[in-house]
Amino acid sequence: MDWQSRPSLRSPILIAAFHGWNDGGSAATLAATFLRTSLDAVPFASIDPDDYIDFQQTRPHVSLTDGMTRAITWPEIAFSHAPLPGADRDVVICIGTEPNLRWRAFTTEIAELAEALGVELALTLGGLLADTPHTRPVPVSGAAHDAELAERLGLRRSRYEGPTGIVGVLHDTFGRRGLPSASLWAAVPHYIAANTNPAAALALVRQLEAILDVDLGPDDLSEASDVFLRQIAEVLESDAETAVYVQELERRDGDADAAASLPSGDDLAEELQRFLRERREPPAES
Repeated sequence: MDWQSRPSLRSPILIAAFHGWNDGGSAATLAATFLRTSLDAVPFASIDPDDYIDFQQTRPHVSLTDGMTRAITWPEIAFSHAPLPGADRDVVICIGTEPNLRWRAFTTEIAELAEALGVELALTLGGLLADTPHTRPVPVSGAAHDAELAERLGLRRSRYEGPTGIVGVLHDTFGRRGLPSASLWAAVPHYIAANTNPAAALALVRQLEAILDVDLGPDDLSEASDVFLRQIAEVLESDAETAVYVQELERRDGDADAAASLPSGDDLAEELQRFLRERREPPAES
């Protein structure tokens, strides 16, 4: 870990998002980038990509400045911090690229940083590809990755079995070190997954507003979401086959039983706020 400074933070929450397998429609990293920008978060640490990234698989980008000078942009894993508006706590924002190598060492570095800063809760953001229509509000679900936290927050315990991404390994590392953690997932319509999806990013930001009980003012993201949805609608006007498919998804979306097992966004926010209050309030004297 390369520390540029070691900030003293108030009851911090860690929010992490990674480009790659867990970032359908770039929803997670776009939401985290908005958060970092809107809060004027201050960079304070980074992880050297040379230790974890295979640059033949995740290549750096070359660009021209002034039309002549070439500049290389390397994949990064960067940390910044900011006070939450109207709250007496701070947020640590991690935005990075899913590593190709040494995942256990990578997640250990993040967990050690969280411990050093006194992080009370870690939240990861993700975008999952789903059979959901873009014409409906973006579903956001939550999962806790240990039984006790899931029970306290009223969330489902993750039951997924199969290949996982860096988010899954990170939560496992947090759990082994006793750091409470949960994940938020925006459902991204799979038929437009190749596009950056500001609507899904906005849904994650709105969920964070509810959980953190702050106003993040995502007006720019909301406008980008409106433009994005209008563009998708225009494309579907000339694509009858996809339009029919979307109508079928809308019909399925009306089946209440299909979503009965997922916590609502309001329930998720209420339970996470209760959890944070309980951790900060001193126990009652007997």
